[in-house]
Amino acid sequence: MKFNDYHISDDLKKNLTKLGFIRPTDIQFKAIGSILQGEDVLAVAQTGTGKTAAFAIPTIDKIHRFKSSKRSYGIKCIVLAPTRELVQQIGHVFTQLSAHTRVKTFALFGGVEQEHQVTKLQDGIDILIATPGRMFDLINQGFLRLEAVSTLILDEADHMLDLGFIDDIEYIKKMLKFKHQTLFFSATFNDEIRKLAYSQVKSAAIRIQIDPKDKVSKNIRHFVMFIEMDDKRFFLEQFIKDHPDRKIIVFARTKVRVERIEKAMARVGISTLTIHGDKDQPQRSAAMKQFRQGELNILIATDVSARGIDIADIDFVINYDLPEKPENYVHRVGRTGRGINKGEAISFCATEERDTLHAIQTFLQKPIDEIAISKGDYKTIIQAHSYEQLSLQALVEADSEWTQGANKKKRKKK
Repeated sequence: MKFNDYHISDDLKKNLTKLGFIRPTDIQFKAIGSILQGEDVLAVAQTGTGKTAAFAIPTIDKIHRFKSSKRSYGIKCIVLAPTRELVQQIGHVFTQLSAHTRVKTFALFGGVEQEHQVTKLQDGIDILIATPGRMFDLINQGFLRLEAVSTLILDEADHMLDLGFIDDIEYIKKMLKFKHQTLFFSATFNDEIRKLAYSQVKSAAIRIQIDPKDKVSKNIRHFVMFIEMDDKRFFLEQFIKDHPDRKIIVFARTKVRVERIEKAMARVGISTLTIHGDKDQPQRSAAMKQFRQGELNILIATDVSARGIDIADIDFVINYDLPEKPENYVHRVGRTGRGINKGEAISFCATEERDTLHAIQTFLQKPIDEIAISKGDYKTIIQAHSYEQLSLQALVEADSEWTQGANKKKRKKK
């Protein structure tokens, strides 16, 4: 079946063709029909399989058909996502798919001034993609009304519910005056989160699960290397130098770790971009733009970006630190091998992370293949890169000693 065979508007079909959408992916094929019929849907599918388009296409079509002009009469659909980057990414997909239709979309998130956002809302929109924080700020200030909403969508629903947004979701649903449709989409769902999700949908909700036995896409080859914590920087440096001009995301556990890795790479002449929660939104957006456009090919990030990056040409994901939550492993490695592309993910596992690795493998229900490093190769990499850093340090110290000596001579002459 092709998208041209769907009973959706011609304007939307033209957009799909222009964007290269010919045939639906599995999740799109199974979800679009149910959503068009107004059914509640809980969908679980691997990252990179087209989940956003699976709910964007039918949602845009329904609103487009309902309207007779571009004039908006209140927000008809809310899409909630946990991070600013994900909201921006979803907003970009909705903007592309709704071009030349009667549907107006807008992405709302914190970290930027709200004046422009308020103006945009007052001009009228049909679909709001938002982070909960900024949305509730504007609701409380009286700038945002939800009376006309007929569709509520949660993307990365497991993360939303795990973060404790269930009370916010219930609060929103109480504000909706019309009968509404609820759609939950995610790459992972554990039993506890699934129960919470079912509590928010109709009992007849359609449950869609694609490839439940393999949580990582078949397009991704993923491996683990056993490297001690203090040695990881040497292996990362070697990997980057062995793969010049390749686009790589490096995931670290904390903001501090991200900054340390950036400095370690800078010391050996490798320029990188960083993104984490302490960066303000303009900095985060600028880093993502540079990375997307290939101005710099190495991005170091915390899990704030694990669910918000949809860039087709990422070659490698490096888990410099293993994620504390096993499900985040799936979201991290899913930044590569998106769509029809192939990708690789490599995890650096230190001795103290072995329990975390075991938890991840239990979650995946299969072992992760190991890239074995011989003692000789391990020692060679450490010695080579340690020598370079010691040489640099020696130069700095020598320069410092020369400067101090020169200053002493000047003082003697005086």
